[in-house]
Amino acid sequence: MGDIRPGIVLWSYLGLLLGTGACYYVYKRLSRKTKCKKAGFVEIPSDGSDNLEPHHIQKLIKLLENTKYCSVREQVLITLANSAAFSENQDLIRELNGITVIGQTLSDTSEEVKVKALNALNNLSMNTKNQEHIQVYIPGICSEVALSQLNSDLQLAGLRLLTNMSFVNDYHHTIAPIIPSLLYMLCTGNKKTQIQVLKVLVNLSANPSMTRDLLGVQVPSSLTSLFDSCMNVDVLLRALTFVANLNDSLKSQACLANIDLYSAESLFFLFFGDPEFSQRLATLMHHPDVEVKGQVARIMMCKDEAVRRRACSKGCWNCGLQNQCSDPQERGGFYPRNGLH
Repeated sequence: MGDIRPGIVLWSYLGLLLGTGACYYVYKRLSRKTKCKKAGFVEIPSDGSDNLEPHHIQKLIKLLENTKYCSVREQVLITLANSAAFSENQDLIRELNGITVIGQTLSDTSEEVKVKALNALNNLSMNTKNQEHIQVYIPGICSEVALSQLNSDLQLAGLRLLTNMSFVNDYHHTIAPIIPSLLYMLCTGNKKTQIQVLKVLVNLSANPSMTRDLLGVQVPSSLTSLFDSCMNVDVLLRALTFVANLNDSLKSQACLANIDLYSAESLFFLFFGDPEFSQRLATLMHHPDVEVKGQVARIMMCKDEAVRRRACSKGCWNCGLQNQCSDPQERGGFYPRNGLH
């Protein structure tokens, strides 16, 4: 009963501030669950957010900044997230200081508000100019992802945003500190979490300057269990692409293949020095999925060539393997080396 009177006062206030149109759009969001796509843009079912006028968006941002009601912040964020499906609104929200206001709600005490804020920033991050404003929140988002409950909506929302922000190389080194946590989530998370983590890792592995950061991370040996014929194909293909991208980087940066740079528990030794992993790859050559076999062949070809040349006096595994494949499809395979899928 204690929430009824504030609710009545709240909706009266909304009507005065926004007018019946925008107020109705926010009201329609009450008591409805969000529904997220697997790809870059997070679409939340709603009626009418595509009809919002610039003055509605301006008032919604003002309301988000000033309201003390958690439920209103949540619904306003949903409406802004949906309005960001349109490129003109992405620019408008940025110009109205909306990204800063939305970013402030990342410190909200409500986990639901944080999830809606991450969804809104995720949709806004499809715009490269917006990424320049969103990047200041990456360290906090990384901490939230690492510390939140495994497989939670909050963790997944943060991972989706990191996927979009890792689409270009500009912010990779800001994301780098979370790599150990990403690999832990990859080993322990459910399928949704594994796929989302791998999207980030594939984007990072496409950047040669991130190769040493990735290969030097200590990882549990259980990571090799991903490379199994019984593994979900979506997970398996992305995991193989992650390894193949690292192979490509080692070919172009032979000095990074020096075994003295890495510990025995590193990702480098697991992928390029563990006989069990090589055996798993060989088994996957008989996988029924053509894409899987193609990625495995791509990796095995590089490994075989590396072994033939590992007699380099400096301990370099890939000495002399400077030539990369010129075919983009062969480089990226099923999963674009730098793509949002």
